[in-house]
Amino acid sequence: MLGPDSEKWLGAAKSEMGSMSENQLWSLVDLPDGVKAIECKWIFKKKIDVDGNIQIFKARLVAKGFKQIHGIDYDETYSPVAMLKSIRILLATAAYYDYEIWRMDVKTAFLNGIPEEDVYMTQPEGFTDPKNAGKVCKLHRSIYGLKQASRSWNLRFDEAVEKFDFIKNEEEPCVYKKTSGSGVAFLVLYVDDILILGNDVPLLQSVKTWLVSCFSMKDMGEAAYILGIRIYRDRLNRANWIVSRYLYR
Repeated sequence: MLGPDSEKWLGAAKSEMGSMSENQLWSLVDLPDGVKAIECKWIFKKKIDVDGNIQIFKARLVAKGFKQIHGIDYDETYSPVAMLKSIRILLATAAYYDYEIWRMDVKTAFLNGIPEEDVYMTQPEGFTDPKNAGKVCKLHRSIYGLKQASRSWNLRFDEAVEKFDFIKNEEEPCVYKKTSGSGVAFLVLYVDDILILGNDVPLLQSVKTWLVSCFSMKDMGEAAYILGIRIYRDRLNRANWIVSRYLYR
């Protein structure tokens, strides 16, 4: 790994491996006869903030899922994602009723999913265990790049929030609603970004606490930016403005 930012990229890769170890993502085993291990690779990306500055150096280990075989390595793959128009409708609703609009980020979201199939993967480049160099990784959780990774994560998130009495919207399965007396809370899931909207701060705080107890989360505070959209609020006049940073590109 060469270049002026090599130390930062190496640190990011070590952080990713730490997350995988924390999530007990795999165990090293001998590859069963007749089974082929899926290869993996590193993806490096700079995460940019709302002003275009580098916020974080991100390293992500991904499986080469394009080499998976349907019916052997995976079966179902479909996973819903929140529609942009749904997010805009909820932001308009939040402006009208003066709801709080908060945002949370799920760290390494796909690692929370549990694959239904037995999946074997080669050890990550640069992090091969010298004492077990001939072994492969048997995945206990999903990893980015697997065909079924998004579906596994979505099913896990569904299970977690429904235990906290959220009800999934039948028309928009990535939008959830919870009521408690006069309090109302909405959750919007877009891969690993979560919007939390509602009129009852204690209720919303309890939602945050529940999510943190289920997943490794980063609290982003009041939502100012999501999916390339910057959110400007005028709470006195109950208005929101949303501006896409891709609008003029």
